[in-house]
Amino acid sequence: MKKFAPTKAEIALLQPFAGLALADIHVPTTAAEFASAAAEIRGAGVAGFDTESRPTFAAGEVSDGPHLVQFALHDKAYLFQLHHAVGHPFLLELLQSDAFIKVGFGLRSDSKHIRAKLGVQMRAVVDLNTVFSMRGFHKEMGVRAGVAQVLKRRFAKSRHVTTSNWSQQKLTPQQMLYAANDAYAALKVLEALNLKREALPFMGLPVAAAKRKQGLSLRAALLTLKYKILNIIK
Repeated sequence: MKKFAPTKAEIALLQPFAGLALADIHVPTTAAEFASAAAEIRGAGVAGFDTESRPTFAAGEVSDGPHLVQFALHDKAYLFQLHHAVGHPFLLELLQSDAFIKVGFGLRSDSKHIRAKLGVQMRAVVDLNTVFSMRGFHKEMGVRAGVAQVLKRRFAKSRHVTTSNWSQQKLTPQQMLYAANDAYAALKVLEALNLKREALPFMGLPVAAAKRKQGLSLRAALLTLKYKILNIIK
């Protein structure tokens, strides 16, 4: 049975999503700051993930993004600006790391652009659009619909900010808040779904295989329960 995402009218009635404050958002600029950020992100186990690129407006113009990569943890976010070359080794290591899960909306596109610009294949990636597709939603959700569906909150997106210049040297407070909370919202949605790691559809793993893994996990749990009951009876 097909399911449908909340409509714009339904979303408008919800209370606003409580995101990270400006004080919780960090933009590293030195090698020491990048190293510290990378260590914390790697040790988090899971991070909300997103990228931003300077928009293109002319016909035939090709974006050279991403220009910003966002990692959101449970109480803070780190924004990696790609014009800081000193941060590239740390960013490349994080993108290719299996040590923590990167979760977001529409990450297939982000992964493609990262591969084109940085020459690396992202690992341990979960696209929430795939999660919702496995649950019967027939259209891609996106962060606004996903937050509304799972968290019953309204995620605000300003076109003025989303189409701003993400390649500029210094981000505005509005850009920082939007970029950080785009990634943070994905993390909160995943937390609310309360899925076990083995049930997650990692990018590169066919959805059918992910469903089989989920089914195997359920069968294993039922067998364990049956074994415990038999031991009690004995």
